[in-house]
Amino acid sequence: MKCVIIEDEIPAQRILENYISKIPDLELIGKFQSALEANSSLRKIDVDVVFLDINLPDISGIQYIKTLAHPPAIIMTTAYHEHAVASFELDTICDYLVKPFSLERFLKAINKLKKTERPSSEDIRSEERSMESIFLNIDKTLHKINVHDILYVESDKNYVTVATKNGKFTYLDSLKNWIQKLPESSFIQVHKSYIINFAEIEKINGNLVFICGEKIRLGRVYKSMLLKKLKLN
Repeated sequence: MKCVIIEDEIPAQRILENYISKIPDLELIGKFQSALEANSSLRKIDVDVVFLDINLPDISGIQYIKTLAHPPAIIMTTAYHEHAVASFELDTICDYLVKPFSLERFLKAINKLKKTERPSSEDIRSEERSMESIFLNIDKTLHKINVHDILYVESDKNYVTVATKNGKFTYLDSLKNWIQKLPESSFIQVHKSYIINFAEIEKINGNLVFICGEKIRLGRVYKSMLLKKLKLN
């Protein structure tokens, strides 16, 4: 696994570097003293795990994670126990190391990471590229549609309607299948009968989402997830 250290204290950097060198599965590809210093490099290279200090210059480790579209796995490092609860609220954080930590505790964090290992950012980008288009088999005719042209998918009993910028397609299928096939980076379920392309949202009014002038029902259970996705909650 390729890893990066973001730590402003040089002695702590050296301890992490020493521990990483002892684990054959880990490859250290970068060391930085601030999140801003690391930011440009993390956008260019594929990283599996970041060892991230919470107290950093300019922007904290937790604040920095929230700016990343596809964050890698994170192992937080800090001298303060009280930050643990706040850090574990973020799904991308795998473990929390309180300084000074032993090699045994470090290895425990790595083993925990391997159990919950997620796709790399490059895997995510490759999957999204492979999903640029979908063929719909309707009345023995294959219709090619661009995934990012999809406005929403509506379910009605045993049928779905795929609404795109170029028209609507109705055929026998289930919303569950579409939940599995559409990329999570662009689509979200907002009702038991609707999945939407959230890049196409024009406005949200109460329990209605407006897309290209059409009103989409917003289920109470799904509303908080949508607002969180839009960073409004």
